[in-house]
Amino acid sequence: MRRGGPNVNVAIFGRAFVHLVRHPSILAWPLLAAVIDMLLTRWGGIFTDPLGGIGGGLFSFVVQIVYMFAFGVAVIQANNIARGYSGKLDDAWEEARRKAGGILLAAIGFQFVIWAAGYLGALTGSGLIQEAVMLIAAFFFIFTIPAAAIGGLPGGLALSGSIRAARANWPAALMLLIAFAVLWFFLYPYVLIGLEPYGATVALVGAAIYRALVLAYLAFPFAVLYDETAFRGLY
Repeated sequence: MRRGGPNVNVAIFGRAFVHLVRHPSILAWPLLAAVIDMLLTRWGGIFTDPLGGIGGGLFSFVVQIVYMFAFGVAVIQANNIARGYSGKLDDAWEEARRKAGGILLAAIGFQFVIWAAGYLGALTGSGLIQEAVMLIAAFFFIFTIPAAAIGGLPGGLALSGSIRAARANWPAALMLLIAFAVLWFFLYPYVLIGLEPYGATVALVGAAIYRALVLAYLAFPFAVLYDETAFRGLY
């Protein structure tokens, strides 16, 4: 039963910088995921280019799952830090390890939902409509990883938990969607463009560090806003 109204804890977007500086270990798993992305980007091209790009989609899918699992670990650690508990990476990893199956199933489910939304949108023949449908899907499922990592909801339950959280606190869901879209998709190409003059290797490494920083930073607002929505009476 909903006992409160929608609320956006905007302050967490500022405090996240402070938390990140004080607890740099939260970068560990996002950085590992970014390194895997960097390696698969290079190796994937070597393996798939002779085949005309066949298999490139599989590499991309694996990378996204790795990113989402790493984000799950970071969200657990961020939630512990925000609640004043132990901010140790080892504690977050132990919890993530126990919930690994649920987090991975939730990540796969999220990827499938976004793919299905993109496929349905593409049937209209309009790229704008396709993107709009994907954004709408992302809005409702934006809390999927926190629901699995913090709430312990596996697979489909994490997806439905995200829908409930997004409906209960739509301003928070919208704020998270905007923050993620801007940092992950909009600014990323500019980072690559800025690093390209220094060589392909520098660009890849710099891009990996940027994405790790984005995930580590966003872990705090994702964790706090989900925690406040799911566990403090909004649904």
